[in-house]
Amino acid sequence: MQININSVHFKADAKLEEFIRSKVQKISKLNDHLIGTDVTLKLDNTDKPENKIAEIRLKIKGNDLLSSKQCRTFEEATDSAIDALRKQLEKLKDKH
Repeated sequence: MQININSVHFKADAKLEEFIRSKVQKISKLNDHLIGTDVTLKLDNTDKPENKIAEIRLKIKGNDLLSSKQCRTFEEATDSAIDALRKQLEKLKDKH
């Protein structure tokens, strides 16, 4: 499975990218039809400390699942987005 990580207006370090890859690899085991994953990391221009956004799109045969979360750190935002995607995958599995 292919994992694309894009960081907007900054360079993500290797440690952050490896953290994201490990989280995505774990969730990919929940669905056999997963084609790929796009992860976009953004910095929001606000005065709040919760200005890190992680947007994760799981590409699945038939449809895509998307989750976007905003937190204090990219790791926190990634965890929240992965949890939301896990719930979406469970709902999708129940439909089938």
